[in-house]
Amino acid sequence: MNRIYYTKPSITELEVSYATDAARNGWGEDCYEYINRFEEAFKSHLGVKYAIATSSCTGALHMGMAALGIGPGDEVIMADTNWIATAAPVVHLGAKPVFVDILPDSWCIDPVLAEAAITPRTKAIVAAHLYGNLCDMDRLLAIGSKYGIPVIEDAAEAIGSVYHGKRAGSMGVFGSFSFHGTKTLTTGEGGMFVTNDANLYETVLTLSNHGRTRSQTKQFWPDMVGFKYKMSNIQAAIGCAQMERIDELVNRKRDIFLCYRENLEIHSDVSINPEPKGTVNGVWMPTVVFDKQAGVTREKLQAAFSAENIDARVFFPPLSSLPMFVDEPQNRLAWSIPERAINLPSYHDLTDGDILRVIDVVKTQVDRKSV
Repeated sequence: MNRIYYTKPSITELEVSYATDAARNGWGEDCYEYINRFEEAFKSHLGVKYAIATSSCTGALHMGMAALGIGPGDEVIMADTNWIATAAPVVHLGAKPVFVDILPDSWCIDPVLAEAAITPRTKAIVAAHLYGNLCDMDRLLAIGSKYGIPVIEDAAEAIGSVYHGKRAGSMGVFGSFSFHGTKTLTTGEGGMFVTNDANLYETVLTLSNHGRTRSQTKQFWPDMVGFKYKMSNIQAAIGCAQMERIDELVNRKRDIFLCYRENLEIHSDVSINPEPKGTVNGVWMPTVVFDKQAGVTREKLQAAFSAENIDARVFFPPLSSLPMFVDEPQNRLAWSIPERAINLPSYHDLTDGDILRVIDVVKTQVDRKSV
């Protein structure tokens, strides 16, 4: 049996040709050509005013949070379920991430608990669209407006997700995206900062260039201490090609998800990525969660997939369970769901036969239940 990987990028001759052109010609006066093109294409696709290509989503978050003035003694509220990349910039800035539990259906931050966690030290709420699932942005933005607290969108995993006509990443004070090699749209490594706030954009633009403002005429003269989170022209060239294929890439992800959903949602013991009315889920990572009574564990799932030569990625453990943070076991769902969940393969050239092999493994576990 061929090995089925949980994810891999879709790279065509278009990406190769653009990257080759950038490597051959993208120097000197042309060293930002593909970067500028990529930023323009991305902000047009997203429907935002400003975009800055970065070396990672983490870098975009770091600069955005710094531009908001987040620093020592401050608190940033976020879901306990996520990758550490969302929490790390908070720690780097000397602030404290405050972890709250997730909703049972979307596995995204619970707005009620987010509001309850607000203190005089709260400087931001992070809405991370987990696996492409959308946060309840109406409620989170209303909470932010009520308390004067900015809502940041971590849309690293949400290319292609749409919330009532607005694309993920376009609704908060700023949004951040990842183009890691595992993502639907990739540049190998890389990210994007987006916003509709002109002042925030200018601050992040300055921070992204070692603290040099656009108006500075002196050479090698920074106006503040900044960062070095730039994307390379060659990476951006790949991104330009991927943007030309963005609908194809997202639609293929959705086709795979819909096949999984059609075959697996009929089982009452299994939940899969939700798609509430009025939304579109970009479904970066199709995920199944078993009810507790099914008796299906993460370890059983991994063993079953391994036996069929299939990669299966585990659900994020709670951030508060990591050794650098303090356990928050009251975040019941964030601690429970990873023990009975698995991410399913969903890369672009997955065949129908491959998808059926994956489905068969899940169905077998459903049938066996606690056996």
